[in-house]
This record gives sequence, C-alpha cells and structure tokens, in this order.
Amino acid sequence: MSLRAAASIYLSVLLSGCGAAYISSDVIRSDANLRVIELTAETVAIANSAHFAPQNLPSAFSSIAGAGGQPRGSGPLPDAVFQPEDRPGALEMRIPPAANPGPYRIGTGDVLLLATPQGQASAEELAGLIAAQNRRQGYTVQDDGSVAIPDIGRIMVAGRTLQEAEDAVFDALIAARIDPRFSLELAEFNSQRVSVGGAVANPGIVPVTLTPLFLDEVLASVGGVQTGDDYAIVRIYRDGTLYQVPVSELYSDRGLQRIRLIRGDSIFVDTTFNLDRAQGYFEEQIQRAEFTRRARSDALAELQSEISLRRNALSDLRDNFRSRLELGAIEQDHVFIIGEVTSPGRFALPFNNTASVADALMENGGVSPETGNPAQIYVLRGSTDPRDISAITAYRLNARNAVNFILATQMELRPNDIIFVAEQPVTRWSRTINQITPSIIGLGTRAIND
Repeated sequence: MSLRAAASIYLSVLLSGCGAAYISSDVIRSDANLRVIELTAETVAIANSAHFAPQNLPSAFSSIAGAGGQPRGSGPLPDAVFQPEDRPGALEMRIPPAANPGPYRIGTGDVLLLATPQGQASAEELAGLIAAQNRRQGYTVQDDGSVAIPDIGRIMVAGRTLQEAEDAVFDALIAARIDPRFSLELAEFNSQRVSVGGAVANPGIVPVTLTPLFLDEVLASVGGVQTGDDYAIVRIYRDGTLYQVPVSELYSDRGLQRIRLIRGDSIFVDTTFNLDRAQGYFEEQIQRAEFTRRARSDALAELQSEISLRRNALSDLRDNFRSRLELGAIEQDHVFIIGEVTSPGRFALPFNNTASVADALMENGGVSPETGNPAQIYVLRGSTDPRDISAITAYRLNARNAVNFILATQMELRPNDIIFVAEQPVTRWSRTINQITPSIIGLGTRAIND
C-alpha cells in the first residue's frame, strides 16, 4: 500500500472518529426552488419595483403644537357714544406748545426690513435675510420689543432710533460670526399713531413716520374737513390737555396749519363747542384702545397656554411610542444579516423610508475582512405570495470589484429579507483544519504513549 493511500485512509478514519468536519452555510444553486440572479442596474430596478410601503410613524411625529382654534378674545366693542351740541358759544383759540419729539423711536408693531447684498457668498449664510429681501418681507417688532432673526436670535430694538437699532443688529451679526454687511430700514410704521375723528371724510388712524407730521397733512390724509359750519373747530387732545383751533382761522394762517403732531395725539373736528363733550370723546377713545390692548394680551396668553398643553401632549405620545418600540410592543419590519459579517443580527427597517443593502451591512459592521467572501453577497427574498413559501430568489452581489458595491446602495430591502455573506474557501479549509487538529494531536499522543 502506498504512503498516500495510507494517509488517505488514516484521514478518513480520523474524520469519522472526531465527528463531522466543519460545515458552513452556503447558497446551493442546485436547489430547484432557488433562483440566483446577478445584481446589475437592471435587476436592481426590477427588484425595487416590488410594492412596498414603509411603516408610518404615528401622526404625533408630524403634528405641530399649533392652537386648535382662534383665541376667545373680548368680542366686539360697544358702539361709541357721542351727542353733539346744537349751538356753540364764542370760539376760543388754544394752540398746543411747539413739539420736538426728536428722532423716531422704534416700537411694538413696527416692521423692520433687513437687507443683505445679493449674490455674495458671505451673505448666503443669511438665507432668511436674503429671502426676506427678495420677498420684501421684514421682521415685526414683538410685544417684548424684539425682532427674531433666523440664525441670529432676538434683538431688542423697541425704544431705539434707527441708528441705535443698526448698531444692535451689527453687534448681533458679529457675535453670530456672520458677514455684518446689511442695511436696515423701517418698512411699516405701526407703533406711533395719530387718531382723527369727527367731521372728516374718512375718520381713522394716521401713522407717525420718520418725517414730521403736521396738522394740515393729517386732515388732508383723511379727506379734509367735511363741514361748512362757521363754528367748526379742530380739537387736539394731547397728554390730558385739550387744545383747539377754529376751522375758520386754520386755513387762513399758515402757522396754524403747520402745527406739528406727535404720537398719541387725537384730532377731532367738532361742529359744536362743548369742551366737556369733546373731552369725553377723547377719554372714550383712550378707554377703547386700552380695552383692546388688554383683550389682545389675554388672547395671546390663552393661545400660549393652549400651545403649551398641545406640545406636552405630543411629547407624551412620542415618548410613549419610543418606549413601546424599545420594549417590542410595536411590530416593526426587519431584515436579517447572517454569514461572514462583523456583527450578525437584525436590522430594523426605518419608518417612513426605505433602506438599502449597504445601509444594513454598514449598520452591522460590514463584511468580515478576515473570513467574508465579497464575491458572494446574497439577498435572499421569498415569494410575495404568503401561500407560496418554496420559491426563493437570491440576488447575488459580486463586490470583488468594489465599484459594484454602488449596487448595494441602490438595492432596496423588503421585510424579512436575509442578507447572507458566504465564507472564503480558505476560511472553510482553515476552520476544518482547526476542528480536526486537536483530534490529530490527541491520536498522535496516544500512539506515542502506546
């Protein structure tokens, strides 16, 4: 008998004596129920065309804590009460003292327009500011006296002049490390007003702007005095004091026409001469304005409370979902990763989205560089018909050429897919040798001892 034949017989006896040699999993192509398809751009497109709807997150994750309805508010104001007098007495001139309020100071409700240079790379960081410039939308001064600018934060501007506001914005841009090139202007004037009522064409509110506001301009802006009564009089209510100018003298004296008005002034064109009634009118206007302000403040507080409650409710729903998901109380789609990978296990398919073969492999550490065969990466997928459990398709990815791994980023996974990475031939041999080596050593030792 030859030495090779004897060694063969000895090895056979040895393997049978120590049990079966290492047997690893593989994809058996001879299986009649198995269809092996090479992954290409075309087969990936076909595989991805299989209908699949990712699991959706609960609606709490897509809801915002907006109020469910409008604040209750105060309802409509009662009608104003004003009873004119029939016959005035002698007309008396009382001119208000000259007023110089200084430069315009920004207040609540004003709208600031912040513009940055267009087409500059450094200004692209101010995406919100550029959008505001392009759409001509500015920033409204809030109740707390600040404006909220994206990527910068809240800047206090109320009570400041335009120059002082520019300085504050400049400091904020520098602090945020953003290119401080900008221009600032007042787009809407809503905080300082002069009210006009009585015998005019269009009673209403006239805003105080950057330019001085004079009596004749205000009367012209509301359509002018609409009375030919010789006893008509223009009353000016300022800081608790009532002043008056007869209409008959107003348009004949340029100095009277250029009486400068300031914020908070109330103008009333009266055809009677009862000062008490005029005083009552202005006090009524002030009370109505105060009532509206308080109602608005209460409505805002109510709205904030409702939003806070809704935000807490949404947070509870989201936390409860996460806890149930961690405890396995919510069914979630998975794929399974086996074979020569760094970390075999399950991979949870994401909610509201799809995942690729590359996502799952990289999440589990990828193909084992020591034992995995990159030329045999399989995605095993059963039939979409739950009644047919025998038909299996094996999509094979040959990643020996690393360029082909692009296909792994395009191949979408479906629930219960199995990603299998075969072992290298040398790995199979090495494991077999490692398994039988202790038996060989043991037999050799016993033979020597015998």
